[in-house]
Amino acid sequence: MYFYKANNRAPESFSTETPFYTSISTKIVATGSLNPEEEIELKPQISGIVDAILVEEGDIVEKGDLIAKIRVVPNEQSLVSANSRLNAARFSFENANTLYKRNKLLFDKGVISKQDFENSELSFNQAQESLAQAQNDYQIIKKGSISGGSSANTNIIAQIAGTVLEIPIRVGDQVIQSNNFNAGTTIATIANMGNMIFEGTVDESEVGKLKEGEPIGVVIGALEERTLPAKLTFIAPKGVSDNAGAVQFTIKADVEVELNANIRAGYSANAEINIASKDSIFSIKESLIRFDRITEKPYVEIQQEDNTFKRQDIKLGLSDGINVEIIDGVKEGDKIKVWNKVLKEN
Repeated sequence: MYFYKANNRAPESFSTETPFYTSISTKIVATGSLNPEEEIELKPQISGIVDAILVEEGDIVEKGDLIAKIRVVPNEQSLVSANSRLNAARFSFENANTLYKRNKLLFDKGVISKQDFENSELSFNQAQESLAQAQNDYQIIKKGSISGGSSANTNIIAQIAGTVLEIPIRVGDQVIQSNNFNAGTTIATIANMGNMIFEGTVDESEVGKLKEGEPIGVVIGALEERTLPAKLTFIAPKGVSDNAGAVQFTIKADVEVELNANIRAGYSANAEINIASKDSIFSIKESLIRFDRITEKPYVEIQQEDNTFKRQDIKLGLSDGINVEIIDGVKEGDKIKVWNKVLKEN
């Protein structure tokens, strides 16, 4: 029964394919994102409470536009001290003013010398300046600015023209000023969406094939696989290890963005970089190739006249993962064995 079943199995048949001529390109794909080249964060120069926000996320602003207003909450002790200094300066000014008027009257009558009069005039001018300074100090501590005009510290002004990407604060939030010891609270983020760059990473095995200045294509998946032309401008001199232990190198490229292209910051993107390209080369499908388990050399099986297959070692060239260039071992018209899929036994 065993020999009967074995001899009655249908013979295994294989289909064949012939070599062909095609174009093959080798590409490096870098994953990353699309970001504005010019992006700034607006931070207050004085601590206080957000009194008003005059723009919304997505608004287009010009340089100098008013973004938000800060209401100062003065320190009570500083305010009392400033008020005391203001009162003292006012008393000094009133006394100096009285002496000046009296000495001017006496000088006009010739009772006192010119030097005495000039001394009183100098004291009057100094008292007047001290009073103005005390008034300014009090005003700054109380309201955060002297005049309250466009240059006031309480007004947050756009430093560049662009699009408002993010406003992380709301009216009534408390903000901290930017100084040498604190980055400060971000009021808004503004970016120029006309100048975009691609930032991504490539593996250490491929970074040596790249050159700055060469053209690349940036594919944006969110825009129906739209491809934008770009130019490679930066290749990091130092790599960084990822969680898997592979070393990745950062690359950057200037992306050409059309006006009204509806490009948004942070889009995921892939950069396709052509490394090598050949036209009309002798090729076969890469799925037809097998590798020797011992020597790891590639080979195919070619159909003979008696319908049997003979192993033939080959030499490969350029490959794109689907088709591969044949340098030696196969000639035109050869019928190459298509390996059947392994079927699961019932």
